[in-house]
Amino acid sequence: MNTLTIIVPCFNEADVLVDFISTVNLQTQELPLIKKYLLINDGSTDDTLDIMKNLSETFDNIFYLSFSRNFGKEAAILAGLEASDGDFVTIMDADLQDPPFLLTEMYKDMLEGQYDIVGCRRISRKGEPFIRSFLSRSFYWVINHLSHTEIPSGVRDFRLMTRQVVNEILRLTEVNRFSKGLLAWVGFKTKYLTYENIERKAGKTSWHFWQLISYSIDGIVNFSDAPLNFATLMGFISFIISMLLAAFYTFKTLIFGDPVQGFPTLITLLLLIGGIQLFALGIIGKYIGKIFLETKHRPIYIIKEKHLD
Repeated sequence: MNTLTIIVPCFNEADVLVDFISTVNLQTQELPLIKKYLLINDGSTDDTLDIMKNLSETFDNIFYLSFSRNFGKEAAILAGLEASDGDFVTIMDADLQDPPFLLTEMYKDMLEGQYDIVGCRRISRKGEPFIRSFLSRSFYWVINHLSHTEIPSGVRDFRLMTRQVVNEILRLTEVNRFSKGLLAWVGFKTKYLTYENIERKAGKTSWHFWQLISYSIDGIVNFSDAPLNFATLMGFISFIISMLLAAFYTFKTLIFGDPVQGFPTLITLLLLIGGIQLFALGIIGKYIGKIFLETKHRPIYIIKEKHLD
């Protein structure tokens, strides 16, 4: 029988981890795959690691990796993919916002439609703060207009993948990882199932407002050079405006003898040009920073302890 590796990135999920395992087991009883859980402790500060150890001692299909510190969800996903050995692989959040009952339908659709990836996307964000939902929708709109890689709105990391897809993802060794984009970039025959938003079973999200903003910016920078083109365009527009203003004030002085008031004009032009320059430098600096991180060749994560097959 084929095997399924369930990768579960965990950061302070002590309140829900046991419930997650029991819920997945209960709702996937009809799934004709041998399930293996791979729990990734991403530097949790609560009892998450102790619970992982207890679960791995109790069940022979539960294994874990524990990082030396918090490296982020992207690092946890990568570690899980590298340690996985199942014929099929899925990524699930421990907070049960990824409905386990969909796994059976995902596997069925994968076989019937010969899909390589069957993912999930939320068609509503009921229960989320308005500003967070608005920014999320805005992010997908922006990135799909700037990038050649289409990322459907509301798509989750929760998806069922074949071993071939996982192997191709692991060939992408970049440090600055944006898994939703990488999974879309590799292509393959893909289908998305839709579902209504499900609130967390317990605890609270570890993603704060500015973390989400930073993650969104990283996603845009990683999959589009449009911001660089925009900076170039802004510089060109600034040059045209300055030439038009110079011609206008020269014409005005020569024809009407009306000298230009120097101070307000000078301040306005300095603020305009200076602001555009700083904005363009910020965009360029972001890309240079990404290059700097890539050239360091630091490990994406460090494993402190583990229990695998």
